[in-house]
Amino acid sequence: MDRSRYVLLDRGHLQYLNWIERLNCNYCGYANGLVAYAREIAARTEQYFCPIKHAHRCSGPHSHYNEFLDFGDAHAYKEELAKLRAELRPEEADSTKT
Repeated sequence: MDRSRYVLLDRGHLQYLNWIERLNCNYCGYANGLVAYAREIAARTEQYFCPIKHAHRCSGPHSHYNEFLDFGDAHAYKEELAKLRAELRPEEADSTKT
């Protein structure tokens, strides 16, 4: 997981922005990128340790959530946990996509 994919500071190079606007663009790019990076780390942690959907609908689920197992489905949890964990390993995730 490459942090540079999340924290993007490219808008500060736009010549039509004044220095305050560039500073603001860099701040927003950093702050939003940092939050997105932290959310991805938390999502992957949840997928590894507890990939179970909540009993109630959650607001704004992360990108991994739809792959989680249904609440209360013990059989699927026992069967699918190893697969969901393996998807987090870069070498295995890359080989399953081809």
